[in-house]
Amino acid sequence: MNEQSRRPRQQGKPYRRPKKDPVRMLAFDALRAVDERDAYANLVLPPLLRKAREKGDFDGRDAALATELVYGTLRRQGTYDAVISACIDRPLREVDPPVLDVLSLGAHQLLGTRIPTHAAVSASVELARVVLGDGRAKFVNAVLRKIAQHDLDGWIEQVAPPYDEDPEDHLAVVHSHPRWIVSALWDSLGGGRAGIEDLLEADNERPEVTLVARPGRSTADEILGALGDENALPGRWSPYAVRLSEGGEPGAIDAVREGRAGVQDEGSQLVALALANAPLDGPDKAWLDGCAGPGGKAAMLAGLAAQRGALLLASEKQPHRAGLVAKALAGNPGPYQVIAADGTRPPWRPGTFDRVLMDVPCTGLGALRRRPEARWRRRPDDLDGFAPLQRGLLRTALDSVRVGGVVGYATCSPHLAETRAVVDDVLKQHGGGSAELLDARPLFPGVPALGDGPDVQLWPHLHGTDAMYLALIRRTA
Repeated sequence: MNEQSRRPRQQGKPYRRPKKDPVRMLAFDALRAVDERDAYANLVLPPLLRKAREKGDFDGRDAALATELVYGTLRRQGTYDAVISACIDRPLREVDPPVLDVLSLGAHQLLGTRIPTHAAVSASVELARVVLGDGRAKFVNAVLRKIAQHDLDGWIEQVAPPYDEDPEDHLAVVHSHPRWIVSALWDSLGGGRAGIEDLLEADNERPEVTLVARPGRSTADEILGALGDENALPGRWSPYAVRLSEGGEPGAIDAVREGRAGVQDEGSQLVALALANAPLDGPDKAWLDGCAGPGGKAAMLAGLAAQRGALLLASEKQPHRAGLVAKALAGNPGPYQVIAADGTRPPWRPGTFDRVLMDVPCTGLGALRRRPEARWRRRPDDLDGFAPLQRGLLRTALDSVRVGGVVGYATCSPHLAETRAVVDDVLKQHGGGSAELLDARPLFPGVPALGDGPDVQLWPHLHGTDAMYLALIRRTA
């Protein structure tokens, strides 16, 4: 008998089934829905969290961690893609999307949170075993151990080109935005490096939840009184705004459940208020919201119109979105009407309205804080698709308002091709002297840094709002 045969046979380790971590499983499910169905995280995540709470799997800390993992991973996707690419021996496009989601979640825990390195790696590998299998979990383990060798700053030095050689590409990697969006935002913002870096950083911060007390149905004081000073603050600029403290739940507030208040960014509130307060020549009895879905601005305008004895017509092309508008306006104290209609082929007569808001469909580049996945879905040629619609809707708005009335052209994008270029083109086409731009800045009282006018561009880093744009136009002939 040889020596090898005399040795006792070593027993292999017994197989251990992977443990399901409900927090990371939920985060993975949310990312898969975003990838596979082009869903938005702000729509996917709440029902997943609600279901987890109902099953008893989650407490408040678990929900906060799951939310951070989902939104943090989506916001920093570009940076993490560059880091992961440096740690693998194949093009990133050849990595299966579910594997890449697990790697990105792990990268965020390692580079974007305070989770200890060993915990971030082991939890991510355990997740990989559950959702990918043991074989691919070994690949995840190897990649994450490479990522763990440096912190975020160390990786940035390796994967981002120097600023002096390629400023836009450097900022794109460091701040996790596509290069074309960095370029577009920089053009719109103007100025030097500091301003664009502040803006890109603001896009990667978790935005406050802001409520609106709908005029005539609730007040900011009522909501503040119900929440208490420790749970909420007044808005910075809008008298109808209330800012929730971190972790505040809008659905727990009576006024929100009853429809007398809602969730609405303060920039959106300011745009509606500016149109409502713009000076008119003549009567003030008929208002139009020409792109009313999903109903936030329409609900605010309806309440303000009711206080003056005016009627609001809220028009929305998509029937299901028109239904959301009707729900938002239900209970308004004054007269209003909601219709499903194409704003480029309106059923109303020209010159019918005293005030018209046209908040047009756009790329949504002004709301990247709230919908971080949008930055990776949008393409430069999307602008070409929106351009004819935006111009057509503004032409409708100018035709719909009477002489002496005011149109508000609004968009949740700061891209110059969707803001000033649209306004300038339509005013030229509409005929010289038939309409004039108003200075919108005085209608944003107390709001600083509004630029040279006459239009207004709000910014996340300057105003704490989405990057809403507004141009006010008076029909003169």
